[in-house]
Amino acid sequence: MKTRTLSPVLAVLGVLGVLSFPTPAAAQAARVDELRYPALHDFQIPQPERVVLENGLVVMLLEDHELPLVEATALVRIGSRLDPPGKTGLAELGANVLRAGGTERMPSDQLDLWLESRAASLEASAERDQGKVTLSALAQDFPEALRVFADVLRHPAFDAARLEVMRNQAVACVARQNDQPDEILFRELTKLVYGPDSPYASQQTLASLRSIRREDLVQWHRQSFHPDRIVLGLVGDFRKEEALRLVRELFGDWPRGPQAAPPAFPFRTQPNPGVFWVEKNDIAQSNLVLGHLGIRKDDPDFYAVEVLNYVLSGSYAARLINEVRTRKGLAYSVQGGVDSDWDHPGVAYFYATTKTATTGAAIQALLDEARALAARPPTAEEVEKSRQGLLAQFVFNVDSKRKVLARQLALESFGYPFDWLSRYRAGLEAVTVEQVRAAALRHIRPGDFSILVVGPAEGRDRPLTDFGKVTPVDVTIR
Repeated sequence: MKTRTLSPVLAVLGVLGVLSFPTPAAAQAARVDELRYPALHDFQIPQPERVVLENGLVVMLLEDHELPLVEATALVRIGSRLDPPGKTGLAELGANVLRAGGTERMPSDQLDLWLESRAASLEASAERDQGKVTLSALAQDFPEALRVFADVLRHPAFDAARLEVMRNQAVACVARQNDQPDEILFRELTKLVYGPDSPYASQQTLASLRSIRREDLVQWHRQSFHPDRIVLGLVGDFRKEEALRLVRELFGDWPRGPQAAPPAFPFRTQPNPGVFWVEKNDIAQSNLVLGHLGIRKDDPDFYAVEVLNYVLSGSYAARLINEVRTRKGLAYSVQGGVDSDWDHPGVAYFYATTKTATTGAAIQALLDEARALAARPPTAEEVEKSRQGLLAQFVFNVDSKRKVLARQLALESFGYPFDWLSRYRAGLEAVTVEQVRAAALRHIRPGDFSILVVGPAEGRDRPLTDFGKVTPVDVTIR
């Protein structure tokens, strides 16, 4: 076999090339602070086409031909905060039976078989402030699948047998609601922050679930499901003109609902400071949360608060994690910040789990970090690192058209500007150190904290009375 060799000229040029250019090792930074990162690439967030039908139904369409799939999402202005007195759980149970109970045209078993045979899924759920019905189907089945989707939205059968199945599942969840300490912790925190009578703190009970009848679900659907209370989104492998024509055919004759003033959802606006304790002796740790009202997403401090939250617990080097967990060793997990919601304030909270013997030390550490925001405000370095971390994360929140449409539907549903998502990056980049510091003082108020502890009665390092008057919280399931 003949061996090929370089000519003398090429060999010399090769040697000179090696000597003339730095090797990869020579170009590497020797210290962390010598690392240099290129500027973030500019990117455009795809915008869905927004169409409003004559009956008030808002439709958003976003083509995506990468895969032969189509997804439909209907956001409905329902939710547990609208549940009537004595029937808490109606919206959640109603959404489950809306899907499981079939339609007037297609009984439940037939609906299940139809979806399964086409590898399609159709789901419904209700949360605190809205309901959601979703469809996923192959593009080839999309026209007929959307007909089934519209049938479920408009003509649910609320099968009585399926209602009993869903009710039994909900009853089992209530019966187990005290199994996990974190579930108790955040459930009871909403009552302390919003007030026990607020719809933002209401919880379904065995009695409320058992009081719900099929007639209640029928009435709930009749009152709540109207096209002018729904935002419909389509994303996937379709042509907008054809999809919109199909939407008009399936939903265009659906009459508007009665006009009514938006309901009021009261909540406590004054702080509720104090110490509250839930006795749970079958665990060997204490779960802690310190909380008060947070903000809405349209608050002028929203972007500054986003940066503040990252300073507090957005990375392993964040203040709460570094101080309470790493340096002091007082928490299995720890986090905190000021939560925001769309049309009502979220909850500002500091949370930790710790062994029973360090309960007092962990509470004190959380309080110290909250107070340190005044004595040791966020630095320029912390703010800049947090801003860069948020900007890097944001790209992954809008890296698919499905994610973009989901966020645009929420904005539309709660009345936010159409370009709110596109303004997020600029909003973060404009935040100053002074704004973050001012937001920290306005929205983290240690003197307003409701301090809630879930854990054993014995074995704590300090009495809870060291932190204020202690009020026992009864979580007995009646």
